[in-house]
Amino acid sequence: MSGLNRKFWDSDPIEKLRVGPGFRLASVDPDATPGFDGVVKKKADEALASGVGLLDSLQEKLYANSRASADDGGGRKVLLVLQAMDTAGKGGIVRHVVGSVDPQGVRLTAFKAPTAEERAHDFLWRVRSRVPGRGLIGVFDRSHYEDVLIARVHELAPAEEIEARYGQIRRFEQDLVDDGTTIVKVMLQISSADQKERLLERLERPDKHWKYNPGDVDERMRWADYQTAYQLALERTSTPDAPWFVVPAGKKWYARLAVQHLLIDALERLNLDWPPASFDVAAEKLRLAAT
Repeated sequence: MSGLNRKFWDSDPIEKLRVGPGFRLASVDPDATPGFDGVVKKKADEALASGVGLLDSLQEKLYANSRASADDGGGRKVLLVLQAMDTAGKGGIVRHVVGSVDPQGVRLTAFKAPTAEERAHDFLWRVRSRVPGRGLIGVFDRSHYEDVLIARVHELAPAEEIEARYGQIRRFEQDLVDDGTTIVKVMLQISSADQKERLLERLERPDKHWKYNPGDVDERMRWADYQTAYQLALERTSTPDAPWFVVPAGKKWYARLAVQHLLIDALERLNLDWPPASFDVAAEKLRLAAT
């Protein structure tokens, strides 16, 4: 575990959040804070701030290696996949976690309903064009998983086609891994009661009206169906090389801390060093001194 965060985390939450054999989404407590004993929000804010510098440095190292050479880690990239029910806090993760690093090293894609052109191709066509390039952290705010979640709940495709899509997703993600991509897949889990409260807040605050979509209530009425669809997607597509992590998001501060930790861990596992200079440093110092 990162040294900067040891004073806040009482244990590494990664294994507690990872989806493995026998995982049941229904058993996740959305208000839990696995591995974190700092139940006071002030301490949580301090913990998040302590990770900012480390995450920023790791991201810069990733980016720097890609600019120096495709060898020795220069071809590595990271993809953060964020999935959740509405109001679970994906935007807060993007703003408070991903937003703390240099934006030139980040590629953010917020997938919406497919266009007519996108529907004319297979469901992964539009996703392939948005995967991160070398040295980048890619972020999918919703993703290719919409095509096995919404499609199942609304019966937009036959059941056998959706089953086939799980396999296509596994192969697609394995290809990314084989090409040097570290995939961090996160589902933010909230309760139905929390979602209702957050939607109500959007209605009561004029500054939040722009976030409210009447269709959210229609989707909310299918809560149980979505939980089933998520359970199936998680168990079908959580693999050793591209595992899912289910993060309790009833407390927004915990979700941000957990995702920050997952990203820091993923980047640290790349074991990247700063790329060596491609020029004679001593000679350049002499040249500079002579100006």
